Amino acid sequence: MKRKVAIFTLADAVLSALALITAFLLRFEATIPSEYYDRLFYYILIFVALNLVFLRAERLYSFAWSFVSLTELTRLFRALTYTTVTFALLIFIGRGTFYLFSGFPRSVVPLSYILSFILIGGLRISKRIWLQITPEKTAASEPILIVGAGKPGEHLIRSLQAAASNSYRIVGLVDEHPANQGISIHGLPVLGSIKDIPRIVNDEGIKQIIIALERHEADTIQNAVKVAREANIANIKIVPEFSELLGQTISFRNLKEISIEDLLGREPTNIDTEKINELIRDRVILVTGAAGSIGSELSRQILQFSPSKLIILDIDESGLFNLEHDLRRLAPKANIKAVIASVTDEAKVNTVIEKHKPEIIFHAAAYKHVPLMEDHPEEAIKVNILGTLHTAEAAARHGVKKFVLVSTDKAVRPVSVMGKTKRIAEMIIKGLNKETATSFVAVRFGNVLGSRGSVIPLFQEQIRRGGPVTVTHPDMVRYFMTIPEASLLVMEAGAVGQGGEIFILDMGKPVKIIDLARELIRLSGYTPDVHIPITVTGIRPGENIFEDILTEEEKQSGATKWEKIYVSHTENSILFNELVSHLRDLEKKLFTSPEEKLRGLLDKLISG
Repeated sequence: MKRKVAIFTLADAVLSALALITAFLLRFEATIPSEYYDRLFYYILIFVALNLVFLRAERLYSFAWSFVSLTELTRLFRALTYTTVTFALLIFIGRGTFYLFSGFPRSVVPLSYILSFILIGGLRISKRIWLQITPEKTAASEPILIVGAGKPGEHLIRSLQAAASNSYRIVGLVDEHPANQGISIHGLPVLGSIKDIPRIVNDEGIKQIIIALERHEADTIQNAVKVAREANIANIKIVPEFSELLGQTISFRNLKEISIEDLLGREPTNIDTEKINELIRDRVILVTGAAGSIGSELSRQILQFSPSKLIILDIDESGLFNLEHDLRRLAPKANIKAVIASVTDEAKVNTVIEKHKPEIIFHAAAYKHVPLMEDHPEEAIKVNILGTLHTAEAAARHGVKKFVLVSTDKAVRPVSVMGKTKRIAEMIIKGLNKETATSFVAVRFGNVLGSRGSVIPLFQEQIRRGGPVTVTHPDMVRYFMTIPEASLLVMEAGAVGQGGEIFILDMGKPVKIIDLARELIRLSGYTPDVHIPITVTGIRPGENIFEDILTEEEKQSGATKWEKIYVSHTENSILFNELVSHLRDLEKKLFTSPEEKLRGLLDKLISG
């Protein structure tokens, strides 16, 4: 870096001197009058010094030579303008005072300005021009096609052309927008739309396709991948999102393989980070179930908003240890306290809340595996219902400002033990909200991509083993979202909730599980039902073919919609004191009653 700065400083000094001398030569028709001979050296010295000072002030020595853009040229224009104005002022002020400036030819000033811009600007864009006009490729270079002629596509082309590798050759682009047909971007033509991919693949011998589209254009991404596969293109990559690049320049090295998240993406929800900041900053925050998929991501996101203390609570010792280590790496100065405890331990939970005095609690602790909870309803009741009751009551007892319950769409018309217990957990926080000063809210969402218990890791493991991939019903559909999106939604609910609401994300279109299985098989490089078989095993106990996001009561009561989030304000059909009485009775019978009786008690509570 120091060597580059030194070279450019020297080059700028030489070019500045050359610009001034050339300006004199142009002014006096190639012959500089003798009266300026003894003063020319000082003119050059002043002009060069001014240029170097202002070029440095505009940070024109800290740039990537291959990636010079309009931004750098604008800064250069500004620096040379400052030089010219200062130089002109010195001449104007000094003409009648100092011999050095007397009789200075005024036309030299604008001439030197123009010449400086041409010479110094030319130096800075020279490498980029050279890379553009020498596109020599080897015979082995791989022809590639880019999908998307918008900003991501333009950024990708600019970066790859600057890299000037002999290993690939960009043939052109395809784009769905009619306005982009027939145009060229950085010399590369838009060759048609996505439906033209097979023709272009055949004509140009395309071996690789790069998708340069925004993630919310999920339908277009899916269509491009489908058409590319039909054209026998196996190598399909996608440009990472800006947040994944972390300021890096796009290169072939950081292009991603297409993933299931890319194909299931939808228009992002507008998250009110200002509200979240007001909720979290300089406050004591407690996350229960912190070692889980949602809890751990929630903890990471919370740290971004600078709480005064973050308490992470979980019974999973190893998971909690790993999370604490990860959080301390992300935020070395943050005040983090890891607590090993179960939310079913009423006395311990009460002690933790009394000792640390959290102002906000995010309650993510829960059992969520549907088939397991069918076999162990007593454990689902103990953790999902009684654990919520203990934690929520302790929060109210010790004056916690807000309590946010992480719920699930399986609480809507629940048929599974897990769904029923989460529905009753929602009833608990709705009831407590009316009884105490603490604001209680819940957040309900569907399946989370990549979380523990998600169908995707299961399918991926089955594919690794060579199949079969097991689907319980060919018509089964589910809603999906990403872990970061789910975590931000939980925080936003806490930020905007006044108390008593259930927040439900508009999950977009549901996805057929069998289609998801086929897509994962293709992404792994196999053909569904040829290399990897798909087997339908039948619906398991507690499963629905379809899942809804609102109950019938919530639909009838006119759940309002805020941005892309539904807000339900329905009331419990049972008084809170009566509900708690039933729950205490249920607690006593937990390990003495048959499983069928426990299931019957859950149904009775939900029905009111």
